[in-house]
Amino acid sequence: MSMEWICITSKLGQDSMQSCFFQEHWLESLDKQRFSVVSWDPRGYGNSRPPQRDFPLDFFDRDAKDAVDLMLALKFKRFSLLGWSDGGITALIAAARNPSLINKLVVWGSNAYVSEQDVKIYNSIRDVSAWSTRMRKPMEDMYGAQDFAKLWEAWVDGISQFTQRPNGGCAATQPKPSGCACSICCELLPLISCPTLIVHGEKDPMVPHFHPQYLLENIRGSRCTATSAVSDHDLG
Repeated sequence: MSMEWICITSKLGQDSMQSCFFQEHWLESLDKQRFSVVSWDPRGYGNSRPPQRDFPLDFFDRDAKDAVDLMLALKFKRFSLLGWSDGGITALIAAARNPSLINKLVVWGSNAYVSEQDVKIYNSIRDVSAWSTRMRKPMEDMYGAQDFAKLWEAWVDGISQFTQRPNGGCAATQPKPSGCACSICCELLPLISCPTLIVHGEKDPMVPHFHPQYLLENIRGSRCTATSAVSDHDLG
């Protein structure tokens, strides 16, 4: 039985994916007779340029539609979603809006809303010149140093805007910790019906522990597993 997956990378696109989530040895270990794996850069990222990346309030919804449209264009009738970080948010939305198409869902390092604590974290890493060379160099190789710095600042502003979203689905059943918070996709979580695995790095500096807990409590039948094996936002 063949299993089709689309891997949805984090912000910034494929180079981020290759360095953090799509390790070569992972690919080599897959049974090629059983698995078909598709990966893609969301519009404005990586090799999907032009256009220039922008961040309207619905940019996650736009990415989710693009991902599903790609799989349908490739003639996959049903498939599973594997999403990391922003790609996990995109996968959550895609699964909620397309239940008849999605077999399974795996997300890690992802959140359904943005809290004041999150915004403080994002602003603390706004200046990419303060990043380690290991984290910065792949992005600078992809975009150029100046364009990468501008793109990252635009992302920080784009993700932070959800705290200004009027209501924004914030009437979701579970209270959100850490002060005022607004939804990216909270209102969609109850619509996810496929088997769902939530993965969280216990030492993840970007995604506080209350985010996977919120997903677990609001996605029916989901499971959550935590790992302490890595100290970064990625699992590589």
